[in-house]
Amino acid sequence: MTTQKREGYLSWDQYFMGVALLSAQRSKDPGSQVGACIVNSDNRILSVGYNGMPTGCQDDQMPWAREGDFLESKYAFVCHAELNAILNNDGGSLKGTRLYATLFPCNECAKAIIQSGIREVIYLSDKYAGSDAVIASKRMFQMAGVALRQYQPEGTHITLEL
Repeated sequence: MTTQKREGYLSWDQYFMGVALLSAQRSKDPGSQVGACIVNSDNRILSVGYNGMPTGCQDDQMPWAREGDFLESKYAFVCHAELNAILNNDGGSLKGTRLYATLFPCNECAKAIIQSGIREVIYLSDKYAGSDAVIASKRMFQMAGVALRQYQPEGTHITLEL
């Protein structure tokens, strides 16, 4: 009989970023799949979200183009993962929580993150770091005292067979 705990289990960061990555797989966006997971100080998941159309808007009837006329592109309609995670919360306070996101939040999501009381953002990718939207986000996060941390993958691979 073993008297020691198992080694090689997931860290909290691995677990929550994994949940965000898994949530991203629900996105129907052909170009970008983004996921988010909000966690409290007791390491309990409060909410998750992914980028997609608003509830009640049929995915097959909405545009998914990245370019062209604004009303013929996804940008007029898609809700980002971070905003969906905030809105999917059951109504409890998000003050003092952490948000795990697979992509650094845009300026619009940054506003919602700050206003909801989230105190730390852990992100996987910052591929739009030079964009005005991300520069604005970082400026607001700094002013509001929201901590930022890029998740550093530890080489763990998990295969889920569903």
